[in-house]
Amino acid sequence: MLTEERHQYILNQLKQHDIIKLHDLISTTQASESTIRRDLQLMEEAGLLIRVHGGAKRVAALQTELAVSEKSNQSVTEKETLAKLAVSCLTPQDVIFLDAGTTTLAMIPYLKTTTNLTVVTNGVNHASMLADYNIRCFLIGGRLKNITKAIVGADGVAAIKQYRFNKVFLGTNGVHLHYGYTTPDPDEAAIKRTALEQAEMTIVLADHTKFGQVSFTKFGNLSQATIVTDHLSQRELEKYQQQTDILEAIK
Repeated sequence: MLTEERHQYILNQLKQHDIIKLHDLISTTQASESTIRRDLQLMEEAGLLIRVHGGAKRVAALQTELAVSEKSNQSVTEKETLAKLAVSCLTPQDVIFLDAGTTTLAMIPYLKTTTNLTVVTNGVNHASMLADYNIRCFLIGGRLKNITKAIVGADGVAAIKQYRFNKVFLGTNGVHLHYGYTTPDPDEAAIKRTALEQAEMTIVLADHTKFGQVSFTKFGNLSQATIVTDHLSQRELEKYQQQTDILEAIK
């Protein structure tokens, strides 16, 4: 491949997977390790990606928001891994809140193992799937945000304030040591923030690609939630554990 072709290929892979590994790029492009490392360095200097140990991750724009159909095809294995670990935190008769993210959606098939569960959600897709699994569900009212199929707005916030939750499960676009938990849309951030305030315990589901990322709107401090993730480097784990509890699915 020409240099421009390699760079475009790398960008396309990041759009699909959020994070790419150095050895995969070497294999698919048939370029040398030194060439790929130089590509990643040049692309990082241009602000197109962030280099990490063994590869690179996508740069998330502050207000970038993907549609549900796009997000559902990303990091599928990681979402399943996080979902199973998150569900293991439940106890019988819990009342929980699931926000409208695709990672929390992956939890629903595993919820049937918890008896007498009650679920409140702002996700239209979530409510539909909960009904399919015959799980008791309350769908809050409010304005429907078409791109994410989430109920948002003042009516949604007011509805959540009428409930108390044993556990709240939230997705996030960014997890940052200084900026906390962030998401692109202020309306969705308000829903997450309100649910967090009504919870005995909040669990944020975030795969390793979300760490170090920052989006437009903050909805919580790191200390306000336990993080469920797939895996982190030892260095990252030690830094984040100074502010919150972290459960790793892959150790």
